[in-house]
Amino acid sequence: MTPLRAPYAPEADDGYLEPFVVLEGASGVGKTTLARLLARRLDATAIHTLTDPHTEWSEAVNRQLRPLPQFAFYLSGLLHTSDTVRQALAVGPVIADRYVSSVMACHAAVNRVRLDQVRELINPFWSYLVAPDVTFYLVSSATSLRERMRTKRDVKQDDIDLFDVPGRLDRLQANFAAVAETDPSAVLLTTDGRSPDELADAVITYLEDRRAPTDRH
Repeated sequence: MTPLRAPYAPEADDGYLEPFVVLEGASGVGKTTLARLLARRLDATAIHTLTDPHTEWSEAVNRQLRPLPQFAFYLSGLLHTSDTVRQALAVGPVIADRYVSSVMACHAAVNRVRLDQVRELINPFWSYLVAPDVTFYLVSSATSLRERMRTKRDVKQDDIDLFDVPGRLDRLQANFAAVAETDPSAVLLTTDGRSPDELADAVITYLEDRRAPTDRH
């Protein structure tokens, strides 16, 4: 992969000691609640992909644009999110509610395209994107997702389509599973029957164990 050159290369950094943690999974699985809890307990910056200004444009983009310009919009948002993550990591840990995996899994599911086609479009930009230290893929049953969606406050058209469009949820969950299989940072985290605090405990324990020095004896 050819590195990007100025002015398109990412800002230089001296390396980060703080972890960059990503939460992935379908809408309603509990990412946003968990991100808030982790940000508070780890004194971290919580970031949602897409960040502003892209967030306010996404609904119109999803309704009006064909698949390729729609993907270009989300790629632009992803690159901007990476810049935001890079800046935040300079001062402390970062918890991201969605990142690269969501862009791939959701775009492929909505537009009924293969994941390898989406990866091909992203490939030239990998060197720009900050790599997560850990990506927790939150996994839930369809029944639990439906129950959580009933109490979700900011329901969008994409959330409604998740259950109303035939096959959408199945495609999305299959895509997340396929992406996780090739993600070196992936950790699967089952949410059924576990409270947000229990999930936060599991994440923090994993991070603490990961940072603990290896016992060489």
